[in-house]
Amino acid sequence: MQRFWSPFFASLFWVFPAFASPDPALADDADSSTFEDFRESFRIAALAAGVSLETYDREMATVIPLPIVVKRNDNQPEFSRPLWGYLDSAVSDRRIADGRQYQTQAQAALIDAEEKYGVSRYILAAIWGLESSYGNIQGSHDVLSALSTLAYQGRRQKYGRAQLLGALQILDRGYATREQLKGSWAGAMGQTQFIPTTYIQYAIDENEDGKRDLWSDHADIFASTANYLAQSGYQQGTPWGFEVLLPEGFDYALADLKMKKGVADWLSLGLQAADGPLSEKVDLNARASVLVPTGAKGPAFMVFENYRAILKYNNSTAYALGIGMLSEALAGTSVSLQQPWPRGDRPLSRDEREQLQQALLDKGYTPGPIDGIIGAGTKAALRAWQRDQNMPADGYASAVVLDALQTE
Repeated sequence: MQRFWSPFFASLFWVFPAFASPDPALADDADSSTFEDFRESFRIAALAAGVSLETYDREMATVIPLPIVVKRNDNQPEFSRPLWGYLDSAVSDRRIADGRQYQTQAQAALIDAEEKYGVSRYILAAIWGLESSYGNIQGSHDVLSALSTLAYQGRRQKYGRAQLLGALQILDRGYATREQLKGSWAGAMGQTQFIPTTYIQYAIDENEDGKRDLWSDHADIFASTANYLAQSGYQQGTPWGFEVLLPEGFDYALADLKMKKGVADWLSLGLQAADGPLSEKVDLNARASVLVPTGAKGPAFMVFENYRAILKYNNSTAYALGIGMLSEALAGTSVSLQQPWPRGDRPLSRDEREQLQQALLDKGYTPGPIDGIIGAGTKAALRAWQRDQNMPADGYASAVVLDALQTE
């Protein structure tokens, strides 16, 4: 799983990957004052995890700290690109045209993965397109050096150490060679950008040649990606989601990924698919959530378990919508949104998001930490304030809302 480190995506948004809690042996080592000290001390954790001494000494002897990794890790840019700007790039005419060409070239492997793992070939092709521009941009950093740099210093040492251990296990087990372990500065690898721990858990040697080649072997690439999605709850033959039209007076507090209802229940509330009868789009017994990612003024989507599976690959609304929409374009079934994006809205800067949180706190609501992250707590507090102001309680943090909060 790239999960969150595709060259394309990382250039637009910063989202740190979810991964299992690292072993206590990987905790920060305060005694490692130099890179050489770290390299020597980490040997203990690696050997305890089953990495051979021969592999460790051979591979770690040539790792070096990478200044670009330090720079990017410690100086993450503030991202304020609007969702529609991301989607304009993710589902551009060029990306669609390239995707149709490349998926034709890889058709046999895509179809095999779809048939074996039950994951749409077009979803797989869309992930391939967003993660590495169909294999053309996989990252060029030595993964072992990049992860050693993260593990040695900075604010993500636990992540770096867990992934460094995973990379060493990949080499020790012969799944890939050191020359193959090239990827992003944060350690994501291959044409669908798996971090090492995800590689170990989900990568497949589909052609049984003794390798799990996510860099050049289409059979392994698409089988591995499909395996990850299938084990994340992907359901064959069901949609990721589609645009819906909301009735007048809709309670926007219901528009939340945590709120699941049967499609029949949503229908009884007055929701309709934007491009036809809802009953013809999906089984009315299926359970779904409704999202309004840019608030009441923007489009609404009904999303299903396949959308959630994509989120497990990369926990970002923008990414999941991008994959869904690109997959439809690659399948030749995409339709234009009936409700346009609110392109006149200006995204909030980090300082402004902190101001919004502080304003909510000052008014007696509980947004959580004043950190500029519009998470579940901030959205809940914002919805509560919006309800009290007789506004649509969509929880959408816009410049208009901030202005209203500050002038009330």
